[in-house]
Amino acid sequence: MKKHIVVLTGAGMSAESGIKTFRDANGLWEGHDVMEVATPEGFAANPELVLDFYNQRRKQLFEVEPNTAHYNLAALESNFKVTIITQNVDDLHERAGSTNVIHLHGELLKVRSTYDENDVQHWKTDLILGDTCKKGYQLRPHIVWFGEDVPMIPKAISICETADILIIIGTSMQVYPAASLMHYVPENTPTYFIDPKPNIESKENLTVIGERATDGMKKVVRLLNS
Repeated sequence: MKKHIVVLTGAGMSAESGIKTFRDANGLWEGHDVMEVATPEGFAANPELVLDFYNQRRKQLFEVEPNTAHYNLAALESNFKVTIITQNVDDLHERAGSTNVIHLHGELLKVRSTYDENDVQHWKTDLILGDTCKKGYQLRPHIVWFGEDVPMIPKAISICETADILIIIGTSMQVYPAASLMHYVPENTPTYFIDPKPNIESKENLTVIGERATDGMKKVVRLLNS
């Protein structure tokens, strides 16, 4: 039976592909206060602004490509069972060939009904006021906004509990509830932590690689195949 690698990825995973994160600029996301464009209150106050904001993010997604870290993760499926739990809302893991990806914070290429959160549709074009679900309710980005529950957390926890190996890439693991996931892997699970500015040091069963995602993944691949 193949060993199960669980991978936790954050904004640093996609940064080298050109996708920006709001944390790059003092809480601003592409020039916007995150409370205006990434909260239910922001959507209620100015839905057109929020829809346009995500329309621009969706367009940007079509202009970028997966980087070598994405491809290296996908290639691990040849020798391991790999489950990726990502905080990212892009589809770069899937485009690189990864087949088992859990999106904690939603997906840019999906929208959902404001009436029924389980009414989710794939969506690649602009989303505007007047675009409705079958029941006539406005559609919204399928994104977990600040202040909303993260419905995929229970599933992510159960996946972490089955990990033989844990890889953490491009996330400080300081944003909850995602940060709690690393505590659910079995004790003494070999863990690789890739971040250019790590806030922890290597110790038994924890290998800290203070590099960007692309360079760090090359090292992890070598270590796993050695």
